[in-house]
Amino acid sequence: MCDHFPVFEIGNSLHEARVRRGIEFNQAEIATKIRVRYLRALEDERFEQLPSQTYVKGFLRTYADYLGLDGQLYVDEFNSRFVAGEDADSRARRSPARVESRSRRLETTVVLLAVAVVGIVTLVVISAWQTSGTGAKKQQTTQKNAAKKAKKHAVAPRPHAYLEIEATGGASYVAVHRYGPSGKLLFQGTIEKGKSEPFKGKRFFVDLSSPENLRVVVGGKEVALDGFKPVTLTVTPSGAHAN
Repeated sequence: MCDHFPVFEIGNSLHEARVRRGIEFNQAEIATKIRVRYLRALEDERFEQLPSQTYVKGFLRTYADYLGLDGQLYVDEFNSRFVAGEDADSRARRSPARVESRSRRLETTVVLLAVAVVGIVTLVVISAWQTSGTGAKKQQTTQKNAAKKAKKHAVAPRPHAYLEIEATGGASYVAVHRYGPSGKLLFQGTIEKGKSEPFKGKRFFVDLSSPENLRVVVGGKEVALDGFKPVTLTVTPSGAHAN
């Protein structure tokens, strides 16, 4: 059996990404809710200083995503280098988030196809009733019932959100607090490309790790985001202001 050769150094890669973005440890601690001593341990690859391997993997994924990296790659690399036994092999072979995303899209396609088939069958049955001339009343009743069901199960439009964050150019780590940085955490994680997150209310503190990938709309107006460094925004009823 061949020995495993790491594709990259976990700690050095994290350190270089943080320095490249001009992020201090205290900024990363506020955004990720991970203590500075644990962030230093990740960059120094002193994983034994963290409470358990579960914490290591969770912190690795969150920290890497915050720095604009692929958190799952770092978890897989940690598993292959530091987790022994069959459990590590099975986890290393686990499908990444992109495969899961494709699987979800496939499931959605299957559901849409099933709905289309049901619609075609329904049209054929209705047409047969019309041709025979004996099922006119049944057709009328069926159409009324279908209309009632459609109205009953219609999806209500999403309520207007004062703040909406959409990933248009790529994925980005985002943290949103109510009122200020110490306020209630409303959202923390990575918004994948093509996805958006709406927030009701008019006072927020927003941390964006990769603003170049995002479109931020406040009160129906798009916020101008310049540069590639992490940005924090204060959102009030009067609009958004960079800190």
